[in-house]
Amino acid sequence: MSLRSKFRPKVTHSLRGRLLWYLLAAITIAALAQASIAYRTSLHDADQIFDYHMQQMALSLRSSTPLSNSQAQQRLEAQNDGVGKSGAGNDDMVVQMWSPDGVQVFHSVSRAKLPQRAVLGFSNVKANGTVYRVFSIQSENQTVQVAQDLAVRRNMAGNLALRTLGPIAVMMPILMLVVWWVVSGSLDPVARVRSQVASRQADDLSPVSEAGLPDEVRPLVQELNLLFGRVKTAFEAQQTFVADAAHELRTPLAALRLQAQSLDRADSLEARKLAVSRLTAGIDRATRLVEQLLVLARQEAAATGAAARPVDLAELARRTVADLAGVAAAKGVDVGIQHADPAVVEGQPDALHILLRNLVDNAVKYTPPGGTADISVRSEAGRALVTVEDSGPGIPAEERERVFDRFYRVAGSEAAGSGLGLAIIKAIAERHGAQLSLGQSARLGGLSATVSFKLQES
Repeated sequence: MSLRSKFRPKVTHSLRGRLLWYLLAAITIAALAQASIAYRTSLHDADQIFDYHMQQMALSLRSSTPLSNSQAQQRLEAQNDGVGKSGAGNDDMVVQMWSPDGVQVFHSVSRAKLPQRAVLGFSNVKANGTVYRVFSIQSENQTVQVAQDLAVRRNMAGNLALRTLGPIAVMMPILMLVVWWVVSGSLDPVARVRSQVASRQADDLSPVSEAGLPDEVRPLVQELNLLFGRVKTAFEAQQTFVADAAHELRTPLAALRLQAQSLDRADSLEARKLAVSRLTAGIDRATRLVEQLLVLARQEAAATGAAARPVDLAELARRTVADLAGVAAAKGVDVGIQHADPAVVEGQPDALHILLRNLVDNAVKYTPPGGTADISVRSEAGRALVTVEDSGPGIPAEERERVFDRFYRVAGSEAAGSGLGLAIIKAIAERHGAQLSLGQSARLGGLSATVSFKLQES
């Protein structure tokens, strides 16, 4: 392990920890920024105040006649008294006076020695290892210089900045306690939701309570409840499917057992052939039932799986008719396309192929030999209508809603079936936002099944 990775600070994923650290950093940065602003402001104010006093002191010491050392000292002390009463204080001031010929005639009581400056007004001078602020003024008989060490001003500004920062430093722990209390209280509903979800059993998909949740967390819990609802619906559908499948498989398996026993008891060749044919037909029915169950299970599992893409329903209809042409010919049913408009919809090609195949297969199955089963695709008012009609017995009007239930078959139906074909068709149609309706064919007299899709926008 490298030293960099060893000493790298550990990143916390706790929302409470991140909020506390960021707020602490924000408070600290704000305090430092305020101290910096206070220091600069205080330094600027100190420069203005001291420059003003230096200027006033120099003007008060200026005289039209030369001053002796004692006179200059008396005037300086009087000025010092006035400045002291104003609260500024100037023990750090250095005053020098020069004669016109450059001879120093006065120097205040200070160890600082400053060079004579020819620059009048304000200037900065480096001397004695520091920087002085100097104000010079000249009259006919003398030149007066008043100087002050800039460190005095910096110290005063620093003290003022510390006084500003002091209360903030005292209040920071209190602020952090308040922030910790507010953040913890705000996150309590999140902890409550977590405990609710953690304490649930695997089959408990009831909604999570949204009471007291903040606006930022409530949408997440709402989406979680919607997910629970979808999972519950899928779970219940799966339980119903398994129960129905177990029930429906029990009958053909029992029939196969009886047919196998009949085959075992057959004592003649004719009886054995009859038993074998019945057993084969039973196996075919059981195989078809299992295939339909598997198709239904795959369609329910793929409800959100495959991506939708443009599908040409007319081309899909032609392919479906070609797939079932052999089955229809073997039964003596005329199957074909009666009308085909170009119609492109958004959907899953495999699922739509299963839908059309089941519709046509049902039409062929329930149409007697010599009958007709036609499929048509029409584009009308922004929708694609796929209609499969036959010349079979049809479905009574009172039965047309129930035939969409799983494993339901119309009483008295002669054709073998599992009762899952229309249930599969309805599931696929609903997943594609299509409308499925059953009626009576006005042209052929049998059943007419119509699926209405929304056309793809060009």
